Amino acid sequence: MIAGHEPCGQIVKTGPGCRRFGVGDRVIVYHISGCGVCNDCRRGYMISCTSEKYRRAYGWQRDGGMADYLLAEEKDLIYLPDELSYTDGAQVACGFGTVYEGLMKIGISGNDTVLITGLGPVGLATGALCRKLGAHRIIGIDVIEERLQLALDLKLCDEVLRSGADNVGEVRQLTGGHGVERAVDCSANDAARATAIRATRKWGRIVMLGEGGRVEFNPSPDIIHDQKTIFGSWVTSTWLMEELVERLVSWELHPEALVTHRFALGQVDQAYALMAAGRCGKVAVCFDEELKTR
Repeated sequence: MIAGHEPCGQIVKTGPGCRRFGVGDRVIVYHISGCGVCNDCRRGYMISCTSEKYRRAYGWQRDGGMADYLLAEEKDLIYLPDELSYTDGAQVACGFGTVYEGLMKIGISGNDTVLITGLGPVGLATGALCRKLGAHRIIGIDVIEERLQLALDLKLCDEVLRSGADNVGEVRQLTGGHGVERAVDCSANDAARATAIRATRKWGRIVMLGEGGRVEFNPSPDIIHDQKTIFGSWVTSTWLMEELVERLVSWELHPEALVTHRFALGQVDQAYALMAAGRCGKVAVCFDEELKTR
């Protein structure tokens, strides 16, 4: 099985029956290929496809993008405008798309101070999108110094805090004792998730994006008495991906700004090793004109 679940490229050949896309089109691949006919697929959420027989993730149950060519189904494709690079497009599905879905659930406006726990690529994407959605203030928390600095350098966070036992108090101090209106967990860490919940003010909203892990909290004081709402959000839909692509163009927002390192296909092992260490932003495996060094 070939890995690579965030593919983006140009169509070089089509089979019979294609209705929309053709040779030469630039496309993003939605990274889950669903059955297309279950309730979730009909809503555009192939990530939640209920068919054990037909649900296949690129890079897991079917070949992914770490190769010169990829066989994809037309229904899984999203048009990539000329204004966006392939490196931009590759981050739309599982990165920026995942974040956009979650932010649409909790709502972001100029009234909101937002806390982001975990400043890996998904957390950094959260900061970038919250900026464009008009968040009043953005606070980020992480354990890795390089990521804290990157969030500041890219102006994705107004304040950053190193992860620690006093984070809830620090966030409340930065917000006049109230806490934040919105919190987004991108860490999947139990302590960070608890911080996101407890650092959110009354009537606030929290969305969990980070996969795996666990969290422990006290429902009455942490949620019920303060009228807070916790959302779970898993990837996104094809129609929201299309909406996001349109907004990236109008906002002049380029996800590739988060890329700190680029590797050729033959250097994939180095790319995975760097990403596993976490002392970087987004890592991209690129071809041709997009294989440049930063």
